[in-house]
Amino acid sequence: MKRGSVIGNLAKDLGLETGALSNRRARIDTDGTDKRYCDINLNTGELIVADKIDREGLCEEKASCILKHELVLENPLELHRISLHIQDVNDNSPQFKEGLINIEIRESAVRGARFVIEEAHDADVGQNSVQQYSLKKNDNFILAANGNTIELVLDKELDREKQQEINLLLTALDGGSPQRSGTVVIHVTVLDANDNAPVFSQAVYKASLPENSPVDTVVVTVSATDADEGVNGDVTYEFGHITDSVKKMFSIDSKSGEIRVIGAVDYETTTSYEIRVKAKDGLGLSSYAKAIISITDVNDNAPVINLKSLTNPIPEDTIPGTEVGIINVQDRDSERNRQVRCSIQQGAPFKLVPSIKNYYSLVTTGQLDRELVSDYNITITATDEGSPPLSSSKTVQLSVADINDNPPVFEEQSYSAYVSENNKPGSTLCSVTARDPDWRQNGTVIYSLLPGEVNGAPVSSYLSVNGDTGVIHAVRSFDYEQFRSFKVQVMARDNGSPPLSSNVTVSVFVSDVNDNSPQILYPAPEGNSFMTELVPKAAHGGSLVSKVIAVDADSGQNAWLSYHIVKSTDPGLFTIGVHSGEIRTQRDISESDSMKQNLIVAVKDNGQPSLSATCSMYLLISDNLAEVPELKDISYDEKNSKLTSYLIIALVSVSTFFLTFIIIILGVRFCRRRKPRLMFDGAVAIPSAYLPPNYADVDGTGTLRSAYNYDTYLTTGSRTSDFKFVTSYNDNTLPADQTLRKSPSDFADVFGDCDGSPEMDYKFIAFRLCCFCFLLLFLHVAYGDLSYSFPEEMKRGSVIGNLAKDLGLETGALSNRRARIDTDGTDKRYCDINLNNGELIVADRIDREGLCEEKASCILKQELVLENPLELHRITLHIQDVNDNSPQFKEELINIEIQESAVRGARFVIEEAHDADVGQNSVQQYSLKKNDNFILAANGNTIHLILDKELDREKQQEINLLLTALDGGSPQRSGTVVIHVTVLDANDNEPVFSQAVYKASLPENSPVDTVVVTVSAADADEGINGDVTYEFGHVTENVKKMFSIDGKSGEIRVIGAVDYETTTSYEIRVKAKDGLGLSSYAKAIISITDVNDNAPVVNLKSLTNPIPEDTTPGTEVGIINVQDRDSERNRQVRCSIQQGAPFKLVPSIKNYYSLVTTGQLDRELVSDYNITITATDEGSPPLSSSKTVQLSVADINDNPPVFEEQSYSAYVSENNRPGSTLCSVTARDPDWRQNGTVIYSLLPGEVNGAPVSSYLSVNGDTGVIHAVRSFDYEQFRSFKVQVMARDNGSPPLSSNVTVSVFISDVNDNSPQILYPAPEGNSFMTELVPKAAHGGSLVSKVIAVDADSGQNAWLSYHIVKSTDPGLFTIGVHSGEIRTQRDISESDSMKQNLIVAVKDNGQPSLSATCSMYLLISDNLAEVPELKDISYDEKNSKLTSYLIIALVSVSTFFLTFIIIILGVRFCRRRKPRLLFDGAVAIPSAYLPPNYADVDGTGTLRSAYNYDAYLTTGSRTSDFKFVTSYNDNTLPADQTLRKSPSDFADVFGDCDGSPEVGTCVTLSVPDV
Repeated sequence: MKRGSVIGNLAKDLGLETGALSNRRARIDTDGTDKRYCDINLNTGELIVADKIDREGLCEEKASCILKHELVLENPLELHRISLHIQDVNDNSPQFKEGLINIEIRESAVRGARFVIEEAHDADVGQNSVQQYSLKKNDNFILAANGNTIELVLDKELDREKQQEINLLLTALDGGSPQRSGTVVIHVTVLDANDNAPVFSQAVYKASLPENSPVDTVVVTVSATDADEGVNGDVTYEFGHITDSVKKMFSIDSKSGEIRVIGAVDYETTTSYEIRVKAKDGLGLSSYAKAIISITDVNDNAPVINLKSLTNPIPEDTIPGTEVGIINVQDRDSERNRQVRCSIQQGAPFKLVPSIKNYYSLVTTGQLDRELVSDYNITITATDEGSPPLSSSKTVQLSVADINDNPPVFEEQSYSAYVSENNKPGSTLCSVTARDPDWRQNGTVIYSLLPGEVNGAPVSSYLSVNGDTGVIHAVRSFDYEQFRSFKVQVMARDNGSPPLSSNVTVSVFVSDVNDNSPQILYPAPEGNSFMTELVPKAAHGGSLVSKVIAVDADSGQNAWLSYHIVKSTDPGLFTIGVHSGEIRTQRDISESDSMKQNLIVAVKDNGQPSLSATCSMYLLISDNLAEVPELKDISYDEKNSKLTSYLIIALVSVSTFFLTFIIIILGVRFCRRRKPRLMFDGAVAIPSAYLPPNYADVDGTGTLRSAYNYDTYLTTGSRTSDFKFVTSYNDNTLPADQTLRKSPSDFADVFGDCDGSPEMDYKFIAFRLCCFCFLLLFLHVAYGDLSYSFPEEMKRGSVIGNLAKDLGLETGALSNRRARIDTDGTDKRYCDINLNNGELIVADRIDREGLCEEKASCILKQELVLENPLELHRITLHIQDVNDNSPQFKEELINIEIQESAVRGARFVIEEAHDADVGQNSVQQYSLKKNDNFILAANGNTIHLILDKELDREKQQEINLLLTALDGGSPQRSGTVVIHVTVLDANDNEPVFSQAVYKASLPENSPVDTVVVTVSAADADEGINGDVTYEFGHVTENVKKMFSIDGKSGEIRVIGAVDYETTTSYEIRVKAKDGLGLSSYAKAIISITDVNDNAPVVNLKSLTNPIPEDTTPGTEVGIINVQDRDSERNRQVRCSIQQGAPFKLVPSIKNYYSLVTTGQLDRELVSDYNITITATDEGSPPLSSSKTVQLSVADINDNPPVFEEQSYSAYVSENNRPGSTLCSVTARDPDWRQNGTVIYSLLPGEVNGAPVSSYLSVNGDTGVIHAVRSFDYEQFRSFKVQVMARDNGSPPLSSNVTVSVFISDVNDNSPQILYPAPEGNSFMTELVPKAAHGGSLVSKVIAVDADSGQNAWLSYHIVKSTDPGLFTIGVHSGEIRTQRDISESDSMKQNLIVAVKDNGQPSLSATCSMYLLISDNLAEVPELKDISYDEKNSKLTSYLIIALVSVSTFFLTFIIIILGVRFCRRRKPRLLFDGAVAIPSAYLPPNYADVDGTGTLRSAYNYDAYLTTGSRTSDFKFVTSYNDNTLPADQTLRKSPSDFADVFGDCDGSPEVGTCVTLSVPDV
């Protein structure tokens, strides 16, 4: 029905007036659901449709569909149930579960076979649901319907070859009006029966394959087709019986039939392959074809060179043309690829001479000389004629045997040895080396000294030589001064027969050693006599005075002399030439120089170590010897002796330093020389040694200018060397960078031209003769072929034939001619020759099947090689077959699957057996063991198993047959195989459920994946026909979302949220289907059991809000409804509210409750009520819920404003600005809105005779009180006013409060000095007795201050006095006293200037003058009025002023710094306590003396600080004195809130102040 359609009239049916529904707030409530499908028209009382009502959506397939609603009326509360029965309308057509139904039926299905079709579903019920079915007319099927079971019946047998698919149209009709229908197409697929075997496109496949084809190369593709379809027509390929070599070489793709290469294809191994290929369909029918693969040759084998014979070593006197070796060359390729050319490299005295077949002779072509070439590496290269050509090489190493035809030859024409004198006996001088190019003992060299004399003594007394190494040693120590050189002869001899020798001269040079000290010729050092030289007094600087002459017996640098003055009378007067020895003056002679000069001169040579000699030279500075009184008394005095000591010490120090320095230098140089040496062919270039500076050449002194050359001979890796002094470079020295290099021509020059011997002509003639003889021998080489036939598997050593007899040779000729068997292209030899009797024997096992596999003819080719002369005979061995192999089937068990529907006469191909033997020894016949169902048909290699009797799977599921293969050998051999026949099932049984209806109970809220029930169906068929799968039939969307079924196990599981309140039961149709489409149905009924999982729901149906606070108890203020969706006991509910609220629940009809008041309401006490209503069900465990209802109480003006404090106090400093804030008053009115709005005003009154309004004003909204004028503390100190607070209620209510205003003092009055009087020029004079002692009271300054408190605290100070140290004044009392006793020296007239300061901020002061006379009598004072300061006192005054300003400035600066520090500390973060800030106590001056009438009081003061939170300003108030109850200074201030309240009263009246803080500051 449309929205707004009228269902019925409630007012009429209930007998109510139409207006009563509106007055009583009639409404429609649902029963347990929030959705309302109908509503009420309050104007007419009609029940109308509010939302779309779909019977199928609400009740699904239930026959009866009822909606329950409730009509609620208030005042009084009534409840009426409304039941709406929803009638079905035919608005849904029948629908099948799927748009297309697929059925697969075998063409072998029999007539009458039934196939279940799932029924259609109509959402309507009763007559509007599905009533009948109809099937469109067709040739094969009819329809059988029985209730909800619909079956398709086969009326005519199927033929897949005629029609593979059939489409049927099935229509479902309901019984509604108008009638509705639904259709579905049934697609029948006719399944094939396996009655056709695969057929190859060719019986024989031929292909050509180049050898070395890469892996995965496709060789040939075989193809077979099967007329069947599906699994019956799926053809797979595999190899039949093949050899292992084929398995390793090829593979076949089971799907495509491609035969691919998987191994290395080698033409030389196998030239062709014959492969049997099998094609098989899905159910076992098979056929065979043959693939023949021919391998084509590729030039992939390089020629192989074999050294068959070799004479090694060859004597070096071998004549040209001599045969030294036989070479054989093989190439495994065929035809042109195996034709080979052979050659050797140029330059070698050898050549290859072709012989029979692929044999070559290696012969010499020239004279050999081992000393020139001792070994030949002859590279033989063989190249074939392939494209591209391939080649290989083999190196033959030939050695030349030695003949002793060379004498030893020394490496040098002569040798020189250098030895230092004083050498140790046995030291090595040098080494001589001779080389003999001959080999072994012919080249072994022995050294010896030839007899001779040196200085009349035998050579052997001076030198010796090591016979093996040629090292020459010194037998004695040599002396350079006796002789400087000599020569000896060394002989080198080999060990040949006869021995050959040669000699060499060795020159020995003795080098000088510094073993002689210098000899001083002048001056003579002997005795006490001394030489004296006169030095003219007029001698200038550089004048020659004398000369020291010395010689050294050594030579070379050892004789280089240097001169030095080591001591002198006047060190700066004379100098000596380092190399000349000339003594000269360094400067002009002066009168101050001493006449007697003594020089000590040292002469040193340049040897290592250096030797020296000293002499004394006496010099007299005089023009005449007569001026010298005593020449013999020349000596040094005591001072000179000290100088001598000092010089000695200095000399020792310098020498030590110099020696250390030299050692360091030598060490550094030694380390540098130890670096790795450069080696060039064993010779190491040594850097030139350090040479001293050039020396002057003096005849007879032995000092010569010369440079020397050194050769070192070092063995590689050795750290020792033989060192040889060679010669001077004065004339023809080679440059140091030139290296000794020898070319081969140099050796030729040494040894001469060896090719000129008269033997060469003879050798050449002999070579030509040998070549002629070899040609004659080649023409007489004989050829012959031998053939033998023998059976395989003969034992090793069995005789095949007699080669010597067959070739007509003597038995011993085979051994003499080194007869041997060579293979033709393979390294394996199957036969050998017995050289003793000439028989050909078996050398290794010969297996015909292994060598030739299935070839009919098996031939081995061998070669007989004879030398001297070279002959080659081919031997052909024919291997005869022996029946040594039994027939074998490819598999031990043959499995065949045959449908039980196979017809009689069906043929099944069986793979034949294989026998490795050939001919009559191969397989000849087959036999099948007798059985009930099959017979055998064999035609050549084709074997068929023929079905002779139909199969029945129910009687026998499996059959084992025994097939035997027999060969024709003697004795006969056989092989068997078991044929295992599996009878395949035909799908002729549908699944059958174990129960027609499955019932199960399921608690609601069961977790996901819970197993509800398991359905089970069995199928009598097997395999895919018996594999049962499960699925839901036609089910609603709710069932699909709630449950799932396992296709394999049949388990129905929970997949959604199971809710009893939504659906109490489910009816599910389950379908079981086998692998090929046959199906059956069962029903599963699942009942949902209730669980207490829904808490009660509290609904507020009506509420009066707000409630006036004068409402009487028992008034109904709301209606509550409680619902619980559970069932039975779980939905019984108890309802209650919390204690303490003036309300209660009164049960009404059904689940309704009334909320009524139970007491008087007061909004000022409780303005809002949160009433919690709790509902609890009776389930287990019980569930509960609550709902909070908020009720507000409406206000009535029944409360006047109330001030927060009983009275208020305001503190203001005098001289305040008009308009400044004094304090704030606050009144509270608990009423609401305008009833609680407060207005402030001042009540009329007077202060000192003037109206209150002339002093104060109050803000009507905030209660802030302001000062209208400035106050004066000296006029009045406090006054009181009345403030009224009034609300805006009707009628208004009000209240009053007293505000006390206290005026605090400000330091605005300076101190007034009462004594001494400051008026006019008159001044007061006090007499001070001269006998006054220290501390005596002299006078007193009296002053007062009009201010009060600390502003009136006065202090006294003397700012100026005649004598600053004489008088002092009391700081607080003003008493002037003497600091010390009066003395006579004190001035009689003393003037004091006194300053009086108060303690205010800022401080105010006044000054006065006090005149004192130190006298016992006024008569002693001549003129009192003339008291004044003199000039000196005026200066003192100035100084005092300056000092005072300085001290004051310093003090002021100090105070500012202190204040700054304290201010900075005060700027630190404050502690906050409810808006009040604790202020540390201020600094207070020291205690003052209390003097009556002066206003100075001993007192402690209390301060209150009023600070707004976060503010830096405050109002400061002076309160009272703590004279009586002041705390001690060391106690800590601790105040409780009550203490603050006692002192200040209620100070909450100000809106800015949260807490009052009292700081107690005691005086110090």
